[in-house]
Amino acid sequence: MKSFEEISLLYEISEALNQHMDMKKSLFRVLTVLSESLNLVRGIIFLINSETGDIRIEMAHGISEETTRLIRYTPGEGIVGRVIQSGEPAVVPRISEEPLFLDKTHSRQVPDGLDYSFICVPIKKENRVVGAISADRPFEGKASLDQGEKLLSVVAAMVAHHVINIETIRIEKEQLKTENIRLKSELENRYSFTNFIGNSNKMREVLQMISQVSSSSATVLIRGESGTGKELVANSIHYNSERNKKPFIKINCAAIPENLIESELFGHEKGAFTGASHMKKGKFEIADQGTIFLDEIGNMSLSAQVKLLRVLQEKEFERVGGYKPIKTDVRIVAATNSNLEEMVRQGRFRDDLYFRLNVFPIYLPSLRMRKTDIILLADHFLEKYGTLHKKDIKRISTPAIDMMMEYHWPGNVRELENCMERAVILCNEGAIHSYHLPATLQTGTKTKTLPQSLEDAVGRLEKEILMDALKNTKGNINKAAKLIGITVRKFSYKAEHYGISYKDYR
Repeated sequence: MKSFEEISLLYEISEALNQHMDMKKSLFRVLTVLSESLNLVRGIIFLINSETGDIRIEMAHGISEETTRLIRYTPGEGIVGRVIQSGEPAVVPRISEEPLFLDKTHSRQVPDGLDYSFICVPIKKENRVVGAISADRPFEGKASLDQGEKLLSVVAAMVAHHVINIETIRIEKEQLKTENIRLKSELENRYSFTNFIGNSNKMREVLQMISQVSSSSATVLIRGESGTGKELVANSIHYNSERNKKPFIKINCAAIPENLIESELFGHEKGAFTGASHMKKGKFEIADQGTIFLDEIGNMSLSAQVKLLRVLQEKEFERVGGYKPIKTDVRIVAATNSNLEEMVRQGRFRDDLYFRLNVFPIYLPSLRMRKTDIILLADHFLEKYGTLHKKDIKRISTPAIDMMMEYHWPGNVRELENCMERAVILCNEGAIHSYHLPATLQTGTKTKTLPQSLEDAVGRLEKEILMDALKNTKGNINKAAKLIGITVRKFSYKAEHYGISYKDYR
């Protein structure tokens, strides 16, 4: 074969490999090009099964597909097995004279007067053998065989690069799929009903409502102050529903500019507005058969409200700049801390949309309405951030608990979480004390914890230290006094002064 023809052949093979990411299609095209250019009677591409080590026929030209499916080689078996095992090519000038030739495909019945040559080269990248290419050609002399072996070796190197790339992509996809399944399972566990913290009556009512509505596809409107856990409830509704394997898309209506919210929700066509250089799918299209969580729904513009109402009623929408209706099956979970009823009266929120959204309202209580849950939540966050920041903190002191119970928590659970993380970072002892808590808890008028003088502040701290010492020594005054470095007489005097009885700690 002339050099120009060789270059043309290699170019065609390169095109064939780059044209398809589907391995079988690209390898079939490679064998077709080789067959036409090299006058092959048949060509076979073998690949090693990375899990079992067996050698299978991945693609063949001139052999039936039914035959290739049944044939397997092992490394070292026959000529093909030896080529793959050794990583060295093999050339058989005359098949009929080679005893090692197995002819497992039973496709080499040579007519009288004819004989075929067999060339087999390894497919390898660096020192890694992943398979082999074999070619049957009419016998044309030694020079033709040498040229065919060299050319086939170049093709094998090109195929190796392609096969390894596709195999790497396949492995990465499998890893991503496995990771995706793991993360979904983790999310389902994270947002299960058992992970809600609180045993107050109001929280029990909320959990019962979440349990009832999750199994349906009803639209849910979550009401409550900022920081009460509306997003946590939305997550729980989705991951405990039949839609939990489908997308869960979250949108903060307050964070998207008014002129972009329609494009964000419903997508846009190319050229729909300045800057729309390509078609973009909206969240409703992406979330088909899943759930959309619309946080801060009260901040949605009136024009977007009209389109949202249509989605709720007709289960269809159009992209911005488009005219073709797009069907969608999406469950809507909305949340707000706004007074929607007042907004309806003021004309800032559509009454028909309000009634469509308010199918199943869930009201989340503020933290000050569920005081009995404060300590449970504080303990949970202490454990969480103690682990995160590698702090061995066993408990929260009684004065610190009293301070938290007195506080009105305007930021609700979110504020409590931030408060506990700060306390854990500041604490270098075995317990969270009142002085580890933020100034807002220590100086707020509603907390009743404001010290009137330095003497009061010192007294509160002194009392707390005495109580902690007795807790740690289970009411043993001698050990407690030694623990904080004072005499037993002084300890007893101060304990009596603050009304502390050692018997309460035994």
